[in-house]
Amino acid sequence: MSNTAVYKKLLLALVLGLTFFSVTSFYFTTQQALLIGTIAMLVTLWSNVGLPLGIVSLLPIILFPAFEILSTKATTMNYAHPIIFLFLGGFLIAIAVEKSNLHRYIASKMLATFPSTPRGVIFSLTISSGLLSSFLSNTATSLLLIPIAIFLSDNKALKMRFVLAVAYGASVGGILTPIGTPPNLILFGFLQDNAIASVGFVKWMYLVAPLVFAMMMVVSSLLSLGVKDLVIEKYEYKEKLNQSQKNILYVLGALIVTLLLNSAIEPYWSGLGFSEALIMLSFGVILFIPPFRELDWAEDRGKIPFEIIFLFGAGFSIAKAFGATGLAHDIALLLLDLTTLPPIILLVSVALLVTFTTEITSNTALISIILPIIYSVSQQSSIDATLFLMVATVCASYAFMLPIATAPNAIAMSSGVVDVKTMARYGVFLNIVGVALVVTIATLFWEVS
Repeated sequence: MSNTAVYKKLLLALVLGLTFFSVTSFYFTTQQALLIGTIAMLVTLWSNVGLPLGIVSLLPIILFPAFEILSTKATTMNYAHPIIFLFLGGFLIAIAVEKSNLHRYIASKMLATFPSTPRGVIFSLTISSGLLSSFLSNTATSLLLIPIAIFLSDNKALKMRFVLAVAYGASVGGILTPIGTPPNLILFGFLQDNAIASVGFVKWMYLVAPLVFAMMMVVSSLLSLGVKDLVIEKYEYKEKLNQSQKNILYVLGALIVTLLLNSAIEPYWSGLGFSEALIMLSFGVILFIPPFRELDWAEDRGKIPFEIIFLFGAGFSIAKAFGATGLAHDIALLLLDLTTLPPIILLVSVALLVTFTTEITSNTALISIILPIIYSVSQQSSIDATLFLMVATVCASYAFMLPIATAPNAIAMSSGVVDVKTMARYGVFLNIVGVALVVTIATLFWEVS
């Protein structure tokens, strides 16, 4: 990227930041307006990539103390939030899976259970991607499976559908577990910071599983429309599992069992009592230690996406600043008029707001901003806070229209077989269906309080 292009993007971010500061200063305190302006600038830089993602994510450490929004200590402590170490453990496991090519074996086994037709492959890719992204990050899942999807057919139309099946499946499946996608982790961190009873790993899966299953069927059926019934040579992993792959499978199996045992199922089982951050990080560290020793720090540390870790820190810092400056409370007061609406209308409004807003900004940044606001509104009304927080969090992952909305969308676009017009055409339908499904299931099935 040329210096001129970078200057233009930086100037745009600065202008938007100043504009938001100027406008909001009429309605909020100077400190709150500075926070809004800073967030507008950060979101713009995250969206237009005027600076590297990791650098933009470090800016709150400089800007928040400079504008007296938060002290340096109060800001930097968010970059060591326990949830970040949970995600770090997940990254280490994902790196080991990719390094050993275990993902190819897993994908092959999943694909082998479906018919060798375009429709069968679309369903298998959506479900495979969804299941993998429930425990690995949706970014890692997309990076691992899209190269496989591209080579399953020489037909351009089928390639496009296969790639979208992986991307959309990763976004849908990512909500199945608390560790599957960044917004989920931010929600759990927010619940912890505000002393709200956590939903729990197993209960979360129980609540969202019907939604995930329904959306997988919708995504697969939509992408299967107009596909001719042609025989496709599926990807096969013919090699036997080597010792490294077996070791990692053992670690993954033990991790899943430990997470299940750690989850309380009242009144029958109170759980092991460990924090999930401790469990995930422990299993990530195990991969460096004999007899496993599948990772080497000198060799593999460069694969850790520290920019994503910094992005988490920035998101938690933004959420903290909303509370510290009183901005969340003041915005909540402005939104209180909405609480006079019927609960179902309010729920739909929240779902639509988050779903379509996250199309043009980072879902991590958006959920960091919106959760404190929703929580403040719920505290001053009869709204079930956890229910609305869950709806907002799920909808932050339901962004199917634009490549900047989620990492899987961006990776799909980078494959070269999907264009923005096609993604938007499929995405707008999936956004609307997603909102309808999450509101329906939340209303009828989610009893979280």
